Amino acid sequence: MIKENLIKYFENAIRENWDKKALCDYGNGHLTYGETANNILKIHKLFEDNGIRKGDKIGLIGKNSANWASVYLATISYGAVIVPLLQDFKPVDIYNLINHSESKLLFGSPFILENLEIDQFENLSCIYNLDNFSFNHDCNGKGVKFPEQHPDVKENDFKFTEVPNDTLAAILYTSGTSGQPKGVMLNHNSLAVNIRYAQANMPLISEDRIVSFLPLAHSYGCAFEFLYPFSLGCTITFLGKLPTPSIVVQAFNEIKPRLILTVPLVMEKIYKNKIKPVLNKPAVRVMIKIPLVNKIIFNKIRKSLEESFGNNFKEVVIGGAKLNREVEVFLKKIRFRFSVGYGMTECGPLIAYDGWKTTKIHSTGKAIDAVELKIDSRDPQNRVGEILIRGENVMLGYYKNPEITAQTINKDGWMHSGDLGIIDKDGYLFIKGRNKSMILGASGKNIYPEDIESKLDNLPLVSECLVVGRDAKVVAMVYPDHDKRKLFGIKEDELEAAFEDYKNEINEELPAYMNISKIEIREKEFEKTPKKSIKRYLYK
Repeated sequence: MIKENLIKYFENAIRENWDKKALCDYGNGHLTYGETANNILKIHKLFEDNGIRKGDKIGLIGKNSANWASVYLATISYGAVIVPLLQDFKPVDIYNLINHSESKLLFGSPFILENLEIDQFENLSCIYNLDNFSFNHDCNGKGVKFPEQHPDVKENDFKFTEVPNDTLAAILYTSGTSGQPKGVMLNHNSLAVNIRYAQANMPLISEDRIVSFLPLAHSYGCAFEFLYPFSLGCTITFLGKLPTPSIVVQAFNEIKPRLILTVPLVMEKIYKNKIKPVLNKPAVRVMIKIPLVNKIIFNKIRKSLEESFGNNFKEVVIGGAKLNREVEVFLKKIRFRFSVGYGMTECGPLIAYDGWKTTKIHSTGKAIDAVELKIDSRDPQNRVGEILIRGENVMLGYYKNPEITAQTINKDGWMHSGDLGIIDKDGYLFIKGRNKSMILGASGKNIYPEDIESKLDNLPLVSECLVVGRDAKVVAMVYPDHDKRKLFGIKEDELEAAFEDYKNEINEELPAYMNISKIEIREKEFEKTPKKSIKRYLYK
């Protein structure tokens, strides 16, 4: 266990920033750190009155909001266990996961709760409306109301009861009903490790502003758009609505955040839809080959991109999936301030990171201070192998699932990530792909579909794609960008010929053993995870 205590991080932040803005709902007011503290104490009283004990589970589902954050902090500071569910889970998933976790209370946004059948829950005693903490349903006739009149405490009197770092903090479900539920158990130590590392290596100070638009029920958004900035006394604005590009850009320009967390999909869409069309103009293609002139063009593009993100950030951190290689190379070329990190829910989430000034191209940085990394390979610097992780932030296991836990964490404490990579002589990690998605070609060579997908993704007529192996052949499934098709005057029955040209074009750039044998055109988009990654396992 590390010496830094998770709950002390939050207690100190509250006491030291009492009158400063803490949690803001975009366009709907804010709570100071002092007001947040008193909200937390009222929720503690609500827990007591409902007979909640330390270690009991509290379900939480809804849009990002100040109340969502307050319930989360109240739960873990009480010594109870938070069970945050992604708001795009279907009702059947919510029933299964709340029951599997044995949650005693549930806090939910009204638009979710109104679609639920209360008799499907097995252990709940009460359900509360997350918008105002009012009763939604008293399941056993013993529920109590939120204590609105609970006396407020003053700054000097505020203090949390001690909660040790070995206490279970959260159970995170990364999927719904597919197979046996896998609830990742994270203790306070795991979350404290992430906060400690971020405080030492990511550029924020008290009163800096953050926009939270990633799902808080996911460990990436929760750790770095909420817990870490809160521990420093930052002002966190929760978007609380569907994060469309236009809404996100508007919020960035109004709030001007100092650190931005995002996923590759956002950067890739900006590059493909805004930047690449400019680069493909004949005049621009000529000018970017001319020294000094190309610097002027790149500076203009970089400044335009910085303005889209509010023009006040110190760094953009990209995580959650692999970044397209062409996009990454271009962002480096124009000196855009970004870095790519690597993490997993099972590590709360951070595993590797390095700041934008020192990180290497195509790398996800070095192992964080509380983590050991190794590659399951005879030659870890040159021969790809599975990435193994051991450290203070690795999960306790999967809730009520000892078999899969034993398959994932070996007797020496090394966790199998399922990701493939190498580590260079300087300790930088390079992700090559997923173990389960790797294709064994007809020649016996390993093919990493992500390398082919990155080339397809940048083509104008490709909206999204997935590369799979069939009978040792490489097959690309593509959902077309029909807006671009119409813009280019291409009819639907002409798509097959257009994609045949694409196939030939890409195959000229690839080694023969990686050549695409066929491109299949899909009529529907691929199913995706909350991080907007394609659910690859559905399309093998």
